[in-house]
Amino acid sequence: MSGRAYVIVGGTTGLGLSGAKACLAAGGSVVVTGRSKESIETAQSGLSALGAAVSFQGDARDAGSTRDAIALCVERFGRFDGLYHVAGGSGRRMGDGALHEVTDEGIEATLSLNLSSMIKSNREAAQAWLDGRAGESKGGAVLNMGSVLGWSPSPKYFSTHVYAAAKSAIVGFSKSCASYYAARGLRFNVIAPALVETPMAQRAANNDEIQAFIKTKQPLDCGRIGRPEDLDAAVVYFLSDQSRFVTGQVLAVDGGWTVSEGQASDAGESDA
Repeated sequence: MSGRAYVIVGGTTGLGLSGAKACLAAGGSVVVTGRSKESIETAQSGLSALGAAVSFQGDARDAGSTRDAIALCVERFGRFDGLYHVAGGSGRRMGDGALHEVTDEGIEATLSLNLSSMIKSNREAAQAWLDGRAGESKGGAVLNMGSVLGWSPSPKYFSTHVYAAAKSAIVGFSKSCASYYAARGLRFNVIAPALVETPMAQRAANNDEIQAFIKTKQPLDCGRIGRPEDLDAAVVYFLSDQSRFVTGQVLAVDGGWTVSEGQASDAGESDA
C-alpha cells in the first residue's frame, strides 16, 4: 500500500479502526470518519503513532461527510485510492427484529444506517474517480462491509430481519456496480464477517448462551467469537493492488459460520 491513500467510513472503532491500522502497517495513508468526537480523538491519537492518518467527524448517512473525507484525503495525501465502508450496525434498539415485530421506524432507521449510507459513500467514491477529483488516482477499490446474516441466517439469536435484508442488498449492489464499472478501472468487493467482538456486538459477546452456541457455529480456532484483526489481511488484500484482478466478490471471514450447523435448542423460535 506504499504511496496509496484510503478513506475508511466508520474507521474510528471496531472493525474499521483495526482495518485502518492494518492499512498503515502496510504503508498506506488513511482518513477515517466517525460520528463520536470522543472516538475521533481516541482514533487520531492511536493512528498517528502508526503512520499518516487523519480523523474526520461526520455521519455516514450524510453523503457530504464522505465527499468531504475524500477531498481531505486528496488534500493531505495527493490521491484517493480506495474506500472501505464499515459504518453500520444493528437496528435492534431502533425497532428491527423478527418480521412480525418490526416497526416502521425500525425499517427506515436500519436501512438508512446500513444500506443507504453505503450506497451514498460508494457513489461519492465513484464520482471522485470518474470526475478526476481523486488526485493522482485514476481508479480505485471499494470494499463494503457485509455480514453472513445476509445469506446464512441464525433464527434463535440473530433475528433482525431488516438488518439481514440490508446486508443481503449490499452483496447485490456491489456485484452490480462491479460489473458496470470494471472497464473503467473501479473495483467493488464485499467482506462478510460472522460474530466479531466489537462495540456493536456486546449483547452477544456478554451472553453465555450465545457464546456456547458460537462454540459450534464458529468452530475454527477452538470455537470463539471473532476479533477485528481477523479481517485485517483481507482488508489489505482487497484495497491494494494484490487484488487488481478481483472484483464483484464476497469473502466470508466467519470462523466456519456458513458451513457449520451450530447447536441451538428451539432454533425456530426467536428470543432475540
